[in-house]
Formats: sequence, structure tokens, C-alpha cells
Amino acid sequence: MRSPTFPPTPSRSAPAVALWSGALTAVLLVLVSAEWGPLISFDRAVADGLHDSAVRSPAFTGANRILSDWVWDPWTMRALVTAGVVWLWRRGERLLAVWTAAVSALGSAVQQLLKAAVGRDRPRWSDPVDWAHYAAFPSGHAMTAAVTCGLLLWLLARLGAGPRLRAAALLLGAVSVVGVGLTRLYLGVHWASDVVAGWLLGACVVAVAVLAYDRTAVRRGSRGDSGRGLTHQD
Repeated sequence: MRSPTFPPTPSRSAPAVALWSGALTAVLLVLVSAEWGPLISFDRAVADGLHDSAVRSPAFTGANRILSDWVWDPWTMRALVTAGVVWLWRRGERLLAVWTAAVSALGSAVQQLLKAAVGRDRPRWSDPVDWAHYAAFPSGHAMTAAVTCGLLLWLLARLGAGPRLRAAALLLGAVSVVGVGLTRLYLGVHWASDVVAGWLLGACVVAVAVLAYDRTAVRRGSRGDSGRGLTHQD
């Protein structure tokens, strides 16, 4: 079977990702802030339907809580980034290590600033199945997963990982990013537009970081490629 092919780095698609994800995030931000009726109605319909299911299915709800609060929790994601930063530092990839840590921290700061600025209330239930703190928009779980998985996929590509490893990482990353967003909806702690905004904003942060890193590497007199890439054997 022929292995999937990948571009040398995600940099080629980064400008388009940054543009479209940023623009769509801005649109959602305006609509949520203006409490646009059709969007609010859609959010409420999705939330009501999923909450009814969560109340009727305690076992499945418990599984969602485990995935949301432990497997895909933001602190789990940050631990993955930390492990990657330590590994890069020990390999001598100091710029990549610092850049990765800084982008992860920036993502956390951006989401908290937006939460405070928008101040959107979370769904409220007389019979909640889970609880969450802070404002709703954007979803911190969704955004942190998008930033973390996006960064790790970029690092694998930049360091020359083989196509099978990258394909496996892409699959795991996609499952994690989509999965954590769905768990937040199912548990009734976010509106659908919160989760979508988290995904879009996370993609935008990573895309902008990739572009900025490439320009920084060029200014430093190199392409920023690792001299000791990962083996292409899986």
C-alpha cells in the first residue's frame, strides 16, 4: 500500500489557515457579542438535545466526563507540550523549544482574555451533569487541544518524521480536537459556537506561529530546519 505523502512543512498552507480561521473567528465573535438570534437559537437547540441525552444516559455521560476532565483536559494537553519542549531543549533545538512553549502560553492567554471580554454565560440547567468555571466563549478545552495538537503536528513535520508516524499523529490529533469539543457539548458546559470558536482560534494561533517562526528562522540566517531530523523509518 502506498504511504500518504505530505509537504515538507505545513508552512505552505499556513497563510490560508491563518486568514480563514481568523476571519471566521471574528465573525463568530461579532455574532455572539451581538446575541444574533439565529445563532443563539441554534446553540440552544443543540444544547437542549444533548442535555436530554446526557441525563438519560449516565454511563455514557460518565465516559464523557473522563475523556473531558482527564484524557483531553487542558492540563493534559499542556503536559504534552511541556514534554515536547523538554525533548527539543535536550536535542539542542532551543529556538523551537522556546517558540513552542511561548505559543502554548499565548494560546492560554488569548482564550482567557476573550472569555473576560465577551463574558458569555454558560448553559444553565436545573439538573446539570457537569460543572465548569469562567465564561463560555471560546471553549478553553477545544482551543487548547487545537493549539497543542497543531503544534505537535508541526514539530513532527519540521523535524522530518516519517509519513506513517505523521499520519498516525494526525489521526490522533483530529480525534482529540474533535472529541474534546463534543464532550464539552454533551456535558452541557458550552454552546456549540463556543466550541467552534475554540477550534478556529486554536488553528489561527498555530498558523500565525508557524509563519512567524519561519520569518524568524530566515532572519537568523537559516531555514530553521533541524540538522538532526527524526528518522524516516517507522
